[in-house]
Amino acid sequence: MVRGALTLSSGLATFAVTATAFAHVIVSPAQSTVGAWQEYTMRVPCEKTDATTKVVLKLPSDVQFQQYEPVAGWSVKTQKSGQTEIVTWQATSSAGIQPGQFMEFPFIATNPKQPTEIDWDAYQYYQDGTIVEWTGAPNSETPHSITQIVKSSDAAQTTSNSAASPSSDASAQSSMPAASAATYGLGWTTADTWVLTVSVVAILISIFAIIMSLRGGSKK
Repeated sequence: MVRGALTLSSGLATFAVTATAFAHVIVSPAQSTVGAWQEYTMRVPCEKTDATTKVVLKLPSDVQFQQYEPVAGWSVKTQKSGQTEIVTWQATSSAGIQPGQFMEFPFIATNPKQPTEIDWDAYQYYQDGTIVEWTGAPNSETPHSITQIVKSSDAAQTTSNSAASPSSDASAQSSMPAASAATYGLGWTTADTWVLTVSVVAILISIFAIIMSLRGGSKK
């Protein structure tokens, strides 16, 4: 029984570590101001055993792509599809983004002129031909990243409140819409909550197995 518990806890721990490493394509910052020329950074992790060789980002019609920062080993191409601008980062060598690695792709875009949220739909291409579509809702397995676009006065007020009172930061975050909270920072989703739950269960099972093992030894 003890050996079985240890095996189970080991399996759960392995799953938890693997799932934790499963990150998302994230575009930061999570908040910007209306009409701004904003420098954004798209972070792309490689989650499979094959390299990532291409990343496609679709911009909403009210977001204008302006400039990009060159990344060694990658080419950049922009094209229009109706009102949507599509930006493609393509690996120019066989390396791409290797398993266990991530890369960041900085670019500048002009924000919408009215308060809204930007849904960053991204498509990640792997060397084996598979495509991961980061286009889902915040609580899905493949969520798109979201940036909240607010008025300059609202952004300044948020910054002022955060500097004045540490506790106000927690209040401000708790009052965020659900979509914003789910993609704030590293993009915490329901899947991440399950990872945390599995990790806790694995720890509890390990403790139980150790206690049972010690009791068995003392009886001998």
